[in-house]
Amino acid sequence: MSGTIVLLNLAGAVALLLWATRMVKTGVERAYGDTLRGRLRSTLGNPLLAVITGAGLAIAFQSSTAVTLLIASFAGSGVVGGMAGQLAVRGAEVGSALLVKLLSFDLRLLVPLCLVAGTSFFMATERREWRQLGRILVGIGLMILSLEMIGTAAEPLRDSRLLPVIIGYFSGDPVTAFLIAALMTWLFHSSIAAVLLLVALAGRGLIPAELGVVLVLGVNLGSSVIAPLLTRGAAPAVRVVPIGNLLMRGAGSLVALTLLLTFKPPLALLGTTVPDQIVHAHILFNCVILLAGIPLAGLVYRASKALVALSSPTVPEVAPAERSALEEDALDRPSQALANATREVVRICETIEIMLVEIMDLYRNPDKARIDHLAALDDRVDRWHAAIKIYLAKVTAHQLSESEAMRCQELIGACIKLEQVGDIIVRNMLVHVRKKMERKLEFTEDGWRELTAFHASVLANARLAFNVLVSRDRETALQLVQEKDRLRDREKSSTQGHFERLRAGTARSVETSSIHLDTIRDLKQINSLLASIAYPVLEEQGLLRGSRLKAS
Repeated sequence: MSGTIVLLNLAGAVALLLWATRMVKTGVERAYGDTLRGRLRSTLGNPLLAVITGAGLAIAFQSSTAVTLLIASFAGSGVVGGMAGQLAVRGAEVGSALLVKLLSFDLRLLVPLCLVAGTSFFMATERREWRQLGRILVGIGLMILSLEMIGTAAEPLRDSRLLPVIIGYFSGDPVTAFLIAALMTWLFHSSIAAVLLLVALAGRGLIPAELGVVLVLGVNLGSSVIAPLLTRGAAPAVRVVPIGNLLMRGAGSLVALTLLLTFKPPLALLGTTVPDQIVHAHILFNCVILLAGIPLAGLVYRASKALVALSSPTVPEVAPAERSALEEDALDRPSQALANATREVVRICETIEIMLVEIMDLYRNPDKARIDHLAALDDRVDRWHAAIKIYLAKVTAHQLSESEAMRCQELIGACIKLEQVGDIIVRNMLVHVRKKMERKLEFTEDGWRELTAFHASVLANARLAFNVLVSRDRETALQLVQEKDRLRDREKSSTQGHFERLRAGTARSVETSSIHLDTIRDLKQINSLLASIAYPVLEEQGLLRGSRLKAS
């Protein structure tokens, strides 16, 4: 068999291992993610329970990196302290290593059982929980099958004349082997898959014990780099836990490599076979890091905070002074006071427009810092809304003409509607963003296209409404109300398209169904509130009767 065919078979087996690992992880997250997150959140206050829960989650999610990112998000939102979070991550690393041990046993009999049971569960029902259980079982079966495929694909390498030369070189240059293993793990984004690959190759006699342990230490370095890189753009509070993991596990792998090369301990103590020695070295290393991490937790936490602060220096932001146009001296001049109030309402309009633009971008690129910023904008709208209402109430205490009284009521009504729009964005749509982010959901291409088109129409109508509020232009007001009717038709079309995808069984449509429909509903409600800003103008000109436009 040619070397190209051997490498192609080996690459295919490794690809199947990575795919199966991801398949199990996805199934667990979709079926039990909320329950497992709740369990983790409730146990993080107790260090021992945090370690145990972290280990259990790593086994369930098939990934210590996933647990690290989850705990980092909790730390960023203040649910857990940094030190408790780091202990939970230590437990997750041990759990990940124990899972490798479990999968290193001869589990070939489970392959047909898992594939048959998983396929049956997935195809026999439409219930989400059972289908995800089926996904998990099929993934486990494929993982075990992929390990067998790796061993079979690597068998011809025993007769290779080139392989002993490569192995001999890396055995004589352990630092390079260590770094290549780290790079391989980072590319895999899975320490489990990387160690299982080493175990499968060692089982065919292709990797000696000494080199295998060096490679395992490199795997641990590569695994510790993944989470910090994935969170490099996150808020500082989120990055502390991944950086702490890098300090402990990454630095620990360097120390362990130095000790291994210096003292050359007898590896026979780790097991009678090379695969056992590799797996046990992986477990031992992570257990030592866990035990060392308990007394060092405070020091590592402070060091990780300092590193995060150095990498993202906080420059004090000088916020522009919120100079209010609501001058008390103008209250005895109603026309001037109403002009002042209009300026403040326009400022709310500008803020609402920013919020409308930001919210849809957050659906695509959720980010904790930007979510907090959007919520802060709503707080600002609430403050301005309250100040304007009080100011206009004071205006009405003076003698007003009929037109001034109508304008006063119009501004109050617009202000209330704008405040309600802000509440919908923050209390409804941001909830959808967080849900999508936590569950790692993705819209279908058609679904996302429909949502963005619907949002673009609402945003265009919002700008029309803001113009009507200032100009009180008859034609613009008419166009705004007519666009409301057109948007109703777009809503029906979007909903119909969504249900067609559900009937077709599109997985992502099923997973995002509630978010899709709720977002359409929220945007429609926002559009209705903004369109109603035009009603006073149309009513004043006799173009509005009840809830319908007169023929013009």
